Amino acid sequence: MTTPDTFLTVEQAAERLGTGVRFIRRLIQERRIGYAKFGKHVRIAESVLTAYIDASTVPTLRDARSRFGKAA
Repeated sequence: MTTPDTFLTVEQAAERLGTGVRFIRRLIQERRIGYAKFGKHVRIAESVLTAYIDASTVPTLRDARSRFGKAA
């Protein structure tokens, strides 16, 4: 059984990322983050925000090197 996703307002999403509301609205306008519209209200699912954070996270140098393995 899966738990239902929580929808955040633009203000809540900005607070979660530690950014301004304008940044979130620009992500929405440029279609860089998924969103849902309920009438005139725009909401962002928590799972979408988490996926955006994961996709935007730059790996450390140690993690990047470990993916390639050892040379022959």
